This record gives sequence, C-alpha cells and structure tokens, in this order.
Amino acid sequence: MNEALKELLALLDLEQIELDIFRGRSPEERIQRVFGGQVAAQALVAAGRTVPSDRHVHSLHAYFIRPGDPAIPIVYNVERVRDGRSFTTRRVVAVQHGKAIFTMSASFQVLESGVEHQASAMPDVVGPEELPEFQERMREVLGDESPWREWLSKPRPVDARYVTPLTWEAHRDPELRGAETNVWFRYDTELPDDPLLHVVLAAYASDYTLVDTVLLTHGLAWGASNVVGASLDHAMWFHRPFRADDWVLYAQESPWSGAARGLARGQMFTRSGELAVSVVQEAMIRVS
Repeated sequence: MNEALKELLALLDLEQIELDIFRGRSPEERIQRVFGGQVAAQALVAAGRTVPSDRHVHSLHAYFIRPGDPAIPIVYNVERVRDGRSFTTRRVVAVQHGKAIFTMSASFQVLESGVEHQASAMPDVVGPEELPEFQERMREVLGDESPWREWLSKPRPVDARYVTPLTWEAHRDPELRGAETNVWFRYDTELPDDPLLHVVLAAYASDYTLVDTVLLTHGLAWGASNVVGASLDHAMWFHRPFRADDWVLYAQESPWSGAARGLARGQMFTRSGELAVSVVQEAMIRVS
C-alpha cells in the first residue's frame, strides 16, 4: 500500500466528537482548496456510521457551497431524516469557520431483489495493463519544465489510467478534442470487505476526472488556459456491489455546457462489464 493511499484511509477514519457529529481533517496540502471528492467521501462515512450495517447506500445528492479550507478540520453534522423498514435517509452538513461548505443527502436500503436490466454496454477499450500509470503519462505530456509537473505527478491514492486524451493534450492539438473521457481506476491494495468503504472510495475517485470531460470538449486545460472552475453539485447512484480494489472503467461524457456551467455524466463498469455506479456533476466553468 502506497503512502498516499494510507493517508486517504486515515482521512476517512473520522473522529466522532458527539452523537451524529464527526470531525475530519485534510492532507498537508496548501496548493489548492480541499478536494471535493474528499469532502464527499468523508460526509458519506459520517452518514454511514449512523446507519445499521445491513443497509447499503444506493444514492447521494450533494452541493458544494463554499471552498474548503485545508488548514482546519471539517465538522460533519448528521441529521437522521428517516429510518423506514427498507430505506434510511441521512442529511449531512459539513461546516468550517461556522458556515456550511457542503451538504449531502444520502439514502440507504436493505438489499432486495427485483427486475433487472442494463441499457448501457461498457465501452470497448484497451485494458488497464496496456496503459501507462497517471504519473508516467503526466511526465510524457507536461515535460520536465512545467510548473505543474511536480504537483500533478506526485503519488495519488488511486491508480488512474487514461484511455482517452488528457486535457493538456487536447489543448495543444485540436484533433484530440472530444466529449468523452474513459479512465480505468483502482486502489492498488487488497481492501477490507466493508461495502461502505468501497462505495466511499468510488465517491472519492469520481471527482478526479469528471469536470475535465467538459474542458476536453473545448480544448481547455487547468493551468494551460484562462479557465477557473469549481464543482457545484454531485449525484451518484450505486446499482450493485463492486470492489474499488479491482479495475473499474469510468466512462464519462459532457452533454452540455453554457451559462458559465458545464454538465458531465459518468458510468462506472466492473471489469466484467456490469454497470455499478452512475454519476452526474455540474461545475462552474469561466474562461477569461
């Protein structure tokens, strides 16, 4: 297990400071505001700790309200909205400096059987073993002189391997622009069997690349264009059990952008082609 993953798992081990009140910290990172995937993952951990273990999260709907300050802890207040016979609902508010920075509603369900279908097939792409690791790809794309190289090539907790072009490549070559992004990802160590942990880690990874799909369409790239962005809201639906320590294909597309906003959708498929997670996110995107 690499040090970045060890740190992430430690960040997800929230401190309980009162009934339904939890406290989480951020990495020793001062280059950017708190990563949105971290806040979503920690909020889901907080909600999950107030729910019986036989109920599994099936959806979450979240809003990013203010930038998170990485220098101070985040307090997560959980409201027990409803405990029904089959479904449980929780609302989480993340607070810093006395103000809400993030809100989430999450729904949990007892496992049940029902009619099944899957309309979307997993894209036919090369396997992750044939692709370079993210750090290697970034060194090839940015070169040794880029001011972003050190930050973008540092170890990450999740092994992400791009099938499609990076935004920096599309920024340089208009022929590489497109409205789809395909990325394989996994956490490269054997994880515990706790279903909530695998869902939480998928929530964390879901925020890494989704907004980039909007930028890819227009040949924009962070740090290489006059673009400023921030996540506005994020929704996920968890369809079936999966493991975050097995390869997952994250197929993403951007159906629309305008009014200083961009919409992106994603589907996470298991290696065998089963649709495990659906994701939708809208972000503020401004270009000067």
